[in-house]
Amino acid sequence: MRYIKNLFTATLVCAATVAVAQKNTGLNNSLSNLYQVSDAKSRSISPENFTGEKGKGGMAITGTGKDAARELGQGWKVSPSVIIKSKTTFTIAEITGPGAIQHIWMTPTGNWRYAILRFYWDDETTPSVEVPVGDFFCNGWGEYAPVNSLAVAVNPGSAFNCYWPMPFRKKCRITMENIDDEDMTLYYQVDYTLAPIPNDAAYFHAQFRRVNPVPFKKNYVLVDSIQGKGQYVGTYMAYGSNKDGWWGEGEIKFFIDGDTQFPTINGTGTEDYFCGSYDFDTRRVNSKGVETSEYTEFSGPYTGLPQVIRGDGHYHNAQRFGLYRWHITDPIRFENSLKVTIQDLGWHHNGTYMPLQDDIATTVFWYQLGGQNNFPKLPSRSELEVN
Repeated sequence: MRYIKNLFTATLVCAATVAVAQKNTGLNNSLSNLYQVSDAKSRSISPENFTGEKGKGGMAITGTGKDAARELGQGWKVSPSVIIKSKTTFTIAEITGPGAIQHIWMTPTGNWRYAILRFYWDDETTPSVEVPVGDFFCNGWGEYAPVNSLAVAVNPGSAFNCYWPMPFRKKCRITMENIDDEDMTLYYQVDYTLAPIPNDAAYFHAQFRRVNPVPFKKNYVLVDSIQGKGQYVGTYMAYGSNKDGWWGEGEIKFFIDGDTQFPTINGTGTEDYFCGSYDFDTRRVNSKGVETSEYTEFSGPYTGLPQVIRGDGHYHNAQRFGLYRWHITDPIRFENSLKVTIQDLGWHHNGTYMPLQDDIATTVFWYQLGGQNNFPKLPSRSELEVN
């Protein structure tokens, strides 16, 4: 009991120290320090204030709401959204720092795999974030699924929210590329603070990959190009099963700081990594007394299986799943490099493991101090397509 009491006291002291150190940076707005005032300046970018300047919101006299506001005039929702033309890139935000993004909300129309989000920090010419918008917000299959987590929330009817803190020192630029044949409409808001950033604040990264199908007996690589010091903080997986049966026996492996054949961290199964068990099945007894089992969706602060697409038995017949795992309380830290792989594995009828060849797309999230990673080339539009 004395150890537990001392550990609790030490935790409180540590939390208080961190809160004091961060209170003026705008990076930490948890309940533990929400009462502390700060010198950080709150700003927000939206179609009603493209630059986020103080006192410059709601000034538009033209925009997508102009006709609806024609009898009301300036200040009455004249510019609530933007149209992003086919095959063009729109700059959502361009900010001069230092500062930190705190929250992003958006609701994009069109094909969510064909709208590509990119984030550039400071003087970068290549992005630190490059992900289709649906996958970035844990809706990779182009169909709405509610998500209720600390880092990402997706609310009715297609409201995408991100709460990953994203510090930058000089500049921040966020773009959306529409690679579809159709124009898209985007409502959005980027909430951020302008404030000094501590020396140990790392930059936010996110990388997308898709392999369809996974080659036989080959591991799926989530990321293998991380070079530098930082911490891995999350995984989203859009998993499409290409055959009957259970698909989640594959082990995830984290190769840290030069690990070669064998990793430092080795999971025990796909559903285990996403903090479920036994095929995500819930067994019930129906009204006829017969036991049934089925996949059970769930969504929590750190883990979830928010989407199960069961198919309709006709043309829309594939089983597809959306899963996330946030390493918020258990970030995976690395000093100079990180590689992450997962096996695509199920069962033979004789009780032995069966290597599978399924459709896997992932988005991985991490923070890193300095350095620029070489992202693999984003898949082509036909390779991104969900059909």
